[in-house]
Amino acid sequence: MRKFIFIPALLLLQSLAFAQTADQTAKVPLKIIVFGAHPDDCDLGAGGVASIYSSMGHKVKFVSLTNGDAGHQDMGGGELAMRRLNETKEVAKRLGIEYDVLDNHDGELFPTLENRLAVIRKIREWNADVVIAPRTNDYHPDHRNTGVVVQDASYLVIVPNILSSVPPLVKNPVFLYFRDRFQRPNPFRPDIAIDITGAITKKVHGLDAHVSQFYEWLPWTSQDLANVPKGAEERKKWLLASTERRSSVTPEIKVTLEKWYGKEQAEKIRFVEVFEITEYGKQPSPEEVRRLFPMLPAN
Repeated sequence: MRKFIFIPALLLLQSLAFAQTADQTAKVPLKIIVFGAHPDDCDLGAGGVASIYSSMGHKVKFVSLTNGDAGHQDMGGGELAMRRLNETKEVAKRLGIEYDVLDNHDGELFPTLENRLAVIRKIREWNADVVIAPRTNDYHPDHRNTGVVVQDASYLVIVPNILSSVPPLVKNPVFLYFRDRFQRPNPFRPDIAIDITGAITKKVHGLDAHVSQFYEWLPWTSQDLANVPKGAEERKKWLLASTERRSSVTPEIKVTLEKWYGKEQAEKIRFVEVFEITEYGKQPSPEEVRRLFPMLPAN
């Protein structure tokens, strides 16, 4: 009699142990790292998703490969670099993330070995599950070279004899590209579309911290400076309108939304952040994508 009681009890204990292990694994925060050329680039491409990850208890780090010391019409150099660094610190507080800025000059970023090793170090130290960066075709050389540097690091993060002072990752992260509008040599492919409709005001709250950019420099470059509102709340509404336009759903993106959310839910989504899976790093299955983007509905 004891024998038949003991075996089911042992199986029950094993089952509970497995369940506990699975539950502990599910509670391990995901680690997301996002690279941009300038302070504010990461925020534009992934600020909404970052705020969602943070609200779910996951960890996000933004990294700017330059200090942004040339991006203004009235100031530059160390004064501007410090101003922009302080803006990133405010963004980190508002979105609940970390934000690093490397001390390369704005407009002078090259895909050097030094920069590649710096990116490898950041990815390894963060123990990243997902790495996001711009594509290598873009109007700005810093954007293009940021894409090249991250692309060149994507395999080397697991190679022990490269940057041997920092332990290599035991698994290759999934590498993604930001959404962009460029068509040559090939257009952006929307592999993963994330609904940020409920998070777009939080994204704008983060963007709003980059006063030097969204209310001064960028409107100046587009000859729109005279139309920037003066009051803080009016500015945010103005910034929200432009962010909504950049986050709109195209017919191609709608197909991707239907894949991940289903047709009925996709119809309700107004604003998105979209990513292309690179050919480098881990190639995720649909199940892996859902694990790495836990804000997606269960299949």
